Amino acid sequence: MTREGALAVMVLVALVLIGLLAWAWWRRTRRDSGLRAPVGEAPADAAVLSRHEGLYVATTRHGEPLERLAIRGLGFRSRADLTVTSAGVAIDLTGQPRLFLPTAQIDDVAQATVAIDRVVERDGLVRISWRLDDQDVVDSYFRPQGASARVVADEISALSQQTGKNE
Repeated sequence: MTREGALAVMVLVALVLIGLLAWAWWRRTRRDSGLRAPVGEAPADAAVLSRHEGLYVATTRHGEPLERLAIRGLGFRSRADLTVTSAGVAIDLTGQPRLFLPTAQIDDVAQATVAIDRVVERDGLVRISWRLDDQDVVDSYFRPQGASARVVADEISALSQQTGKNE
């Protein structure tokens, strides 16, 4: 085989792989097209308890950290600012409208080590399990930069527990 022939085969294989990846992402976005991120602001009377900079890693099916959901606004990794308020958690992702998770929608907060293609030190990610709607519970993963994942998870857990005691 000539050098040009080998190059042509490599280019063809690369194009086929890129095409398969695009097709798979297109199918995933079609599958998840009915899922909507909770775009909105915190209530005006909500007190800001803390702010944390970090990285948004992914949103996955609950209990399936390797099954990324292609929810508009949550499909790709991004820089993130988490604002813990007395009413829930506001999430600001680069280039996306603000998301707000009311405390009543948050089912669980814990730490994790793996999500999609991100593996970090033990318990280095914050996992927020929240209800997207009446049937769907999802897990969103964050990698805090200025604080430990334990601190952020504990703050959000405390918020959820306080609200549960007040109701």
